[in-house]
Amino acid sequence: MRTFSIVVALLIGLSGLLPACTSSPNPAEQVAAAEQRVLASHDSLMARMDQLYSRRQQLQALPAADSAGAAARRRALLAAESAMMGWMHQYRKPADTVAPARQLAYFARQQQRIDSVGLLMNSSLDSAQALLPAAPAAATPSSL
Repeated sequence: MRTFSIVVALLIGLSGLLPACTSSPNPAEQVAAAEQRVLASHDSLMARMDQLYSRRQQLQALPAADSAGAAARRRALLAAESAMMGWMHQYRKPADTVAPARQLAYFARQQQRIDSVGLLMNSSLDSAQALLPAAPAAATPSSL
């Protein structure tokens, strides 16, 4: 009987812990998640920075007949690169002593800014790609 009482007491005690396991994240976890989202957005855009450079080089190599459209698209690519550099230079992780609500607000603003950089990058890359000639088809054994 004593063992049964101990088991019941343990189950009651453990059942009190279940709400803590399923509760919403605490403010520190919310801040960490918000920061991770911002940094993940940054990282995915940084992985595409080489595309900005290569598209600029491809546009530079276009014949003179396409130079006006190519110049505008090169400027757009440079603006996207500049926006990314500007975002990186202004980003400063808030100190741990800053209230979690203020940290969350900061990361929300940064998410909006990095999303804007992403839109600029995507639109400039798409615009540049539209001007570039289609890539030649790969040589097949039958065409040789």
